[in-house]
Amino acid sequence: MPNSPLAPAPLQGPLAEPWSPGKLVRLLGMFGPAAVLASVSIGAGETIVVVRTGAWMGYGLLWLVLLAALTKGVCVTYFLGRYTAVSGESPGQRLVKLPGPRGWLLFLLIALELGAAGPLWGALARPSGELMSYLFFGSGDHGVTNRVLATIFISIALLLSLPTSYRSLERQQVIICGILVTGTCIGTLLVRPDWFAALKGLFSIGHIPSVPKSAPPLFRDSVWPLIAVTMGYVGGSVMTYLVYPDFIALHGWGMTGHKDRKELLERAAAGKPGDYLPTDPQQVREIRRAAGPIRYDVAFGAFVLLVVSAAFMIAGAAVLFPKQQAGEDIAQFKDWGLLTDQAEIWNAIHPSLVWVYYLCVVAALWGTLQSYPDVYARGVTEYFRAIWPARQWNQRNIQLVICGYVFIATNVVIWSPMDFDVMTQTVNFLATSLGVCIAMFAGLYLNFQLPPAYRTRWWMLGCGIASALILTGVSSIAGWGLWQTLAK
Repeated sequence: MPNSPLAPAPLQGPLAEPWSPGKLVRLLGMFGPAAVLASVSIGAGETIVVVRTGAWMGYGLLWLVLLAALTKGVCVTYFLGRYTAVSGESPGQRLVKLPGPRGWLLFLLIALELGAAGPLWGALARPSGELMSYLFFGSGDHGVTNRVLATIFISIALLLSLPTSYRSLERQQVIICGILVTGTCIGTLLVRPDWFAALKGLFSIGHIPSVPKSAPPLFRDSVWPLIAVTMGYVGGSVMTYLVYPDFIALHGWGMTGHKDRKELLERAAAGKPGDYLPTDPQQVREIRRAAGPIRYDVAFGAFVLLVVSAAFMIAGAAVLFPKQQAGEDIAQFKDWGLLTDQAEIWNAIHPSLVWVYYLCVVAALWGTLQSYPDVYARGVTEYFRAIWPARQWNQRNIQLVICGYVFIATNVVIWSPMDFDVMTQTVNFLATSLGVCIAMFAGLYLNFQLPPAYRTRWWMLGCGIASALILTGVSSIAGWGLWQTLAK
């Protein structure tokens, strides 16, 4: 019968094996799509924004890292990815059917991400240019040279991203995540932090310490913009979450690996998931179990995000915060020497920290810049196909256009007088707070598009609703902070 339910997709890989210690190891090997998300996320957020928050506020705001890992790294990623694994349909194909002009929400999400691309890449490129200038030419004001090096840096990243396939990108990002976790843990141990204070700060959710006089006036007047920027930058921008379901489909997890997926997608386009998903309890359990890799992948990705972000903030709190409190004259986080100043201070603490610092920073920045063009292109291609299904869309051609746009937009920012805080606040409001908040609400909506038997457990739904409310508050604060900054 053409309208009969589709049979569950068979279990694949380790999920089909009986329980054994070897199965656990092979389950760990399923970590992949979330590695790309984690690596993309760990750029300016961890190497700069999180470190300076620790330098200014000590361990007191570590709970923001935990909150971001739970709300964004777990809930947003899980709800979007799980819908695709259970239904076999991408979120864009369902969201395009929302009431109103066709694809209005998809256009909004693309606009938020690409609108923030110039400041996002500029906030990565300018400090990187300063760091390379410092490494090649030593300390001093090199003026135009710093901007030229920043332009060269992004040019190389964009060019090298073009021939990269998803499979090679995923393998690269898994290695980078391993380097980041290992390197940051070593670096954190070497600075000998106050672990009791760190644990207290990590779990003191909602506690806001007083802002020290050493912090910039922007945050000394009100700590709320600093809170919004810090939490927003932990976890990356909205497009990284929107393409996660596409990565899942490449792995064939859940119903995306169904042998009749073409029929599945046709029936989904003509109706809704309830039209083809079986109602038999045993088959429901099989489909839910086939979507199991999502849980492991999301958990590993959130773990990497939490460990690396917390390690960078702890390093700032352990090394830089005491110097600020003691009133030492250290030139840090001023102008664009945001990465360079950290290296000088770490070198003064212990020379062996320098290689750890450079390795982690280079890996973090390179992982971010290598991944973003593919992330942009996948997201735009997927949504354009959903909006205009009759047309042919070539992802490689779209990536070429996006790379050209990113190059122009970033250079406009690099050669403009825009300062770092304006860049980060702009990116934070558009892409890492408001955009991600909308994505969380979209994930909740998608969950209710599934038949009741396939929806998340009640406690996970509660976590998703709480995350949506938290992200709404952060987005409001981010918008208010940006408005206050631009109005000055």
